[in-house]
Amino acid sequence: MTTELNATRQQWLAARLDLLEEEKELTRQSDTLAIKRQQLPRVRIDKQYRFDTDDGNVSLKDLFGGRSQLLVYHFMFGPDYTAGCPSCSSIADGFNGVFVHLENHDVAFWTVSRAPLAKLEAFKRRMDWSFPWASSFGSDFNGDFSVWFSAEQQHQGDVDYNYRQEPPAPEPPALEPLAAKTVPE
Repeated sequence: MTTELNATRQQWLAARLDLLEEEKELTRQSDTLAIKRQQLPRVRIDKQYRFDTDDGNVSLKDLFGGRSQLLVYHFMFGPDYTAGCPSCSSIADGFNGVFVHLENHDVAFWTVSRAPLAKLEAFKRRMDWSFPWASSFGSDFNGDFSVWFSAEQQHQGDVDYNYRQEPPAPEPPALEPLAAKTVPE
């Protein structure tokens, strides 16, 4: 970052226009990439996933709500969590304003987490959120879609994440018992 503040308005404008051209090129590249992403083939899902929602226990097909597309945000909130992931929570703060627009463009939107629905609903009330949130508690859904892995899978290197095989996670260091430490006199 430059800290020089002695440019003229014309020098700044010339530099800004050069940067604007680079920004427009990046936008064009992003648009091209979006089209390629939209052209990816669809995969048939035959497994019968079930989710707990405000409207009861529903199927994956039900989450579409009659729309042709389904956008699922995998929110990190496991059964043993006391609150949602801080990063996921920060991102989710914007969902209330977005999901309505998606639905108006034939896209159903759901947040899905592994925690039981009652726990999700309590956190949702605490955060003052209104977007739809489903629990996949007791389901293979998150694991099948490579967004959740057991510690054993991670240590064995049996994890496909971001569409590639991950190396085994290192074993955590053994903790030395506190009683074994000597206290200086």
